[in-house]
Amino acid sequence: MGIHRDGAKVLAANRSGALVAVPGGSVLSLRYCGYSLRGHGRVSGRHVHFIGIGGAGLSAIARVLMEQGAVVSGSDLTLSPTAEALALDGAQVYVGHRAEQVDGADRIVVSSAVPADNVEVLAAQEAGIPVVRRAQILGEMMEGRIGVAVAGTHGKTTTTAMIASILWQAGFDPTFIVGGLVTGLGTNARAGSGPHFVVEADEYDRTFLGLRPQVAVVTNVEHDHPDCYPTFADFRAAFADFVALLPPDGLLVTCWDDQMARELGTAMAAQGQPMVSYGLEEEATWTACDLYPNPSGGSDFLVVRAGHALGEVRLRVPGVHNVLNGLAALAVTTHLGVPFPTARSVLGDFQGVARRFEVKGEVDGVTVVDDYAHHPTEIRATLTAARQRFPGRSLWAVWQPHTYSRTKTLLRGFAEAFDRADHVLVLPVYAARERDTLGVTSADVVAAMAHPDARLMDSREEAVVVLGTEVHPGDVVLTLGAGDGDRVGEWLLTALGDDEEVADAA
Repeated sequence: MGIHRDGAKVLAANRSGALVAVPGGSVLSLRYCGYSLRGHGRVSGRHVHFIGIGGAGLSAIARVLMEQGAVVSGSDLTLSPTAEALALDGAQVYVGHRAEQVDGADRIVVSSAVPADNVEVLAAQEAGIPVVRRAQILGEMMEGRIGVAVAGTHGKTTTTAMIASILWQAGFDPTFIVGGLVTGLGTNARAGSGPHFVVEADEYDRTFLGLRPQVAVVTNVEHDHPDCYPTFADFRAAFADFVALLPPDGLLVTCWDDQMARELGTAMAAQGQPMVSYGLEEEATWTACDLYPNPSGGSDFLVVRAGHALGEVRLRVPGVHNVLNGLAALAVTTHLGVPFPTARSVLGDFQGVARRFEVKGEVDGVTVVDDYAHHPTEIRATLTAARQRFPGRSLWAVWQPHTYSRTKTLLRGFAEAFDRADHVLVLPVYAARERDTLGVTSADVVAAMAHPDARLMDSREEAVVVLGTEVHPGDVVLTLGAGDGDRVGEWLLTALGDDEEVADAA
């Protein structure tokens, strides 16, 4: 096991699980002491190779299969923390793509971002090794289980994490796959021995249509991924296809506050599909009443189901959007048999998900928070949550647009999303999987903004310089986006810490 660069292993895990350097070109194979694999039928002993193993989706699948007894290897262009964690626990992780890295694999799993001409994909096809997409393997993993799939443009990661946390703490021992590290559980995925399989249902590339859940959640339906769905009609149709996958006795859980989710739920209920709703609207099955901020920066609210008060919940995570996520989690888990007092208690202890309003640190009175928000609605919700969590403090938003297609399609929405920030720094577009700029740049968004202090940055480094010069004690810096713009916050904390050490030494 270990991490390989250019075909040579340069890092491996020592007996305590820590990474240690290995001389270049040498090979070191150490057993991870105390680590045991649980065989789960057909995957035990099978070698599965993941192309794009560092991503949120594939890394989670890889972890579950590894815990079920599969031999796991994978490659990616860079070494992510999730890939590094997999290497520590027994996976062979390669940095860079090479044809020989698929040797010995029984199956290849590729992410949606991997092009068809990837050298490892071509090598696998030439060798007759089956190559499958994430959607197919997720569907196979859900077979024979009580599947819970959480879909929606926004909120699906946190809602999935809440459901998984409640089931886990309630002793249901679920298998779960979440698109981010669940802080309280210390992982983004786990293979449980119970019958429940909880998964974040990603709409990108229609991945969620490969699932066959018993319970489906739709948090909201708002146009996104224009590279896959040119029109909102295309996007909505995919969600209609998703909810139609439920069996006749399955349960649909929809957010009543979102018009499109409500319409989907109403249409399915009219066809006889069991459906419950949640939201702040009184007509919803599950509602939150007496909502107000609490001292921890989260929200307190009374949970009401079908007109009957069940009890108060005290959330630690901020924002009304997280109240809605919590209601969805309560609706699902109580349906699956978790007593409400247990679900409420676990929800009250929920610490969030990495890169979802994650407080990265505070130096010299400056607080840095990171959030994955990469859609106008998500940005507005995150800024509103920041105002709730940090009332009266000056708020800097450092935003990195994610993909040219999204930036162009939603440009007007982005331009209007930052009114709750005092200062806005816009980084260059993070291209991700895209090569065509579509003639749009971050300058176009800044030009469309009416914000009194919106500035275009040439690089992440320039943003750090501006922040280091202009922030004051008490300010909050919020990095936004699904790319690598979070490094701005990390670099800023380091720079402020260095300045503080110099001042102390003087």
